Amino acid sequence: MPQPATPAVAAAAIARRRLWLGIGCGLLTSLIWGVQAVVSRQSVADGMTAADVTVLRFVVASLLLLPLALRRMRPFPIGKLGWRRSLILTALAGAPYALVLVGGAAFAPALHASVIVPGLIPVMTVALAFAVLGERPGAWRVLGLALVLAGIGAFGWQAFGSLGPQENTWIGDLFFVANAAMWSVFGLLARRWGTDAVDVTIATCLLSLLVLPIVALTMPMRLGEIAWPAIALQAVYQGAIVGVGALFLYTKTVQLLGAARATLFLPLNPVVTVLAGVLLLGEYPSALEIAGMLLVIAGMSVALRTR
Repeated sequence: MPQPATPAVAAAAIARRRLWLGIGCGLLTSLIWGVQAVVSRQSVADGMTAADVTVLRFVVASLLLLPLALRRMRPFPIGKLGWRRSLILTALAGAPYALVLVGGAAFAPALHASVIVPGLIPVMTVALAFAVLGERPGAWRVLGLALVLAGIGAFGWQAFGSLGPQENTWIGDLFFVANAAMWSVFGLLARRWGTDAVDVTIATCLLSLLVLPIVALTMPMRLGEIAWPAIALQAVYQGAIVGVGALFLYTKTVQLLGAARATLFLPLNPVVTVLAGVLLLGEYPSALEIAGMLLVIAGMSVALRTR
């Protein structure tokens, strides 16, 4: 007769399931965000502005989440999070985050964002976790993070080396540094407060609606001139898949793996972007970019096997 599992064995099995579920959520999040760069490029080709995409993202996401919010969030729309925590998380990962990203794109090429933001988030998260929570990264985690940064450095060398000097590009880069800092703090607070992924997703999307009138009044919009298929593509991908799905999956990854491990998936974003560019746009990576991909994957493998 098979012997019943001991509490230790059962706990180990649960831990393994949480680990693999967290890895799956993290990989899917990076896939969504990586492809987002290609979809965003298509929005430019279709004549849409950054304000158009931002408004579509949060309006569509809020409409999709509204029925669930009415049933789940008491009080509406912040639920158990409370107003203070909801507003803080929204400021870090909602419409304000998108506005900072848009502001940076006005000065620096989009490729700078795909290198700087995901590359700096793990570094800032580990530093903040050590400074605020006292979490000391182990030697193998540091080694893995170093490999990740080396891979991101390869992407950065390729990106910056292929671009000529552009006036005020450094201003956009500072915006992207601010994006990395915002997302790092968001991940740490989501973990520290023990937030529920569904509640965070609903609150940040609905409260982001408060910022949209400012976006519409201060930035150019051309939605009335855009073909409906182009609007539908951005509404579905940016609003439903990115605005709802990716935020939920990332918050779930933080719950399952912790903020530091969750951010280790983010450097995959430029890797996914390059692969999506090959498949959808016919753009092939250079040898240096391929080397960067291998370093990122190696760094993730090392860091995710350590505590």
